[in-house]
Amino acid sequence: MAKDKPKLPDQVPQHIAIIMDGNGRWAKQRGLPRLAGHRAGTDNLRRIIEACVEFGVKYLTIYAFSTENWGRPEDEVSGLMSIFDEVFERELTELHRQGVQLRHLGRLEGLRESLREKVRNGLELTKNNNRLVLNVAFNYGGRDEIVHAIKSMLKESMAPGAVTEDLVSRYLYTSGIPDPDLVIRTSGEQRISNFLIWQAAYAEWVFPETLWPDFGREELLAAIQEFGRRERRFGLILEH
Repeated sequence: MAKDKPKLPDQVPQHIAIIMDGNGRWAKQRGLPRLAGHRAGTDNLRRIIEACVEFGVKYLTIYAFSTENWGRPEDEVSGLMSIFDEVFERELTELHRQGVQLRHLGRLEGLRESLREKVRNGLELTKNNNRLVLNVAFNYGGRDEIVHAIKSMLKESMAPGAVTEDLVSRYLYTSGIPDPDLVIRTSGEQRISNFLIWQAAYAEWVFPETLWPDFGREELLAAIQEFGRRERRFGLILEH
């Protein structure tokens, strides 16, 4: 069945960031273990990538694993790492074929060497693709990112007077990437959860009730349409 032509707003967000929340609740509702929800959530990502390409979104950032997630039960963390490893290996070739450029936000420290090597190889393989930039925030925390940037500036003996917002942005993991226009947190929870706390300062946020594994093309379109109804002021007063 052919897809209906989407009714997009005049301004489509060029950068969408997503907190993929609700995998555990999705699994619990079905009497499944939490890891089944995480696997379903990972499988859902392909639909969202395809929809972003269809809608003309240029950058997609997903919150895959936070620095705080290491505090979850050991079996869940181990399972998440295995899922990420499997999905990365399974999907990399197709993502490359589709023209997706992969970027990693966060630290590779703490990941097993085989996974670090796969990530490095994937970044290298796709670095020249430009159809969609997919930023995977894995072992990422917003505060940790800012601390990392400050340490890097100190290491380079940056003079206090030289420090500007533009300079700080160049030391973040998202260097060279425009700030997100729209941040989506699925499942109805309304928290930032240490995600892009510098970059999302003036983003529009939406909090759909849909759990992440069920968040598909139509739900993404609805979020983009809601974005189109917003008047973005960036702290200013706009005169009509």
